[in-house]
Amino acid sequence: MYVVSYLWHGLALTDLQELKIPLGLYLALAGMVYLVIGLALTIGTHKAVQYEYLSLKGPFPLTAALLGAALGFFVYLVIFVLGMTFTKHGMMHVVADIVWQMFEQGIGGLAVSLGIIWDMHKRFLEQERAN
Repeated sequence: MYVVSYLWHGLALTDLQELKIPLGLYLALAGMVYLVIGLALTIGTHKAVQYEYLSLKGPFPLTAALLGAALGFFVYLVIFVLGMTFTKHGMMHVVADIVWQMFEQGIGGLAVSLGIIWDMHKRFLEQERAN
């Protein structure tokens, strides 16, 4: 998510050129924020599977990506309300940023789901070897 964010804001939109703080500080703070977002997404996905809000029988990666997109929408709303957004270019830019944030966090949800699937597969193979 961190790299995808850098590609969007740094290369596609050139928002990072308009920063009022040093780039290194921004990247460090953004890294910490993305760690917290990733942790929240991972814990949320694990809890949803644990309490059977998300089923592993259906399209689990797609559902986890949708959970990530919902988290992305919520994160952008918080950022927008607090005024910590790059958006200065009108409503079209706001809509594009919301859609991008949802896509970006959806990628994170997909990555979390694939990690859970990989971990479950690894544990299954370990149990099979033990028997």
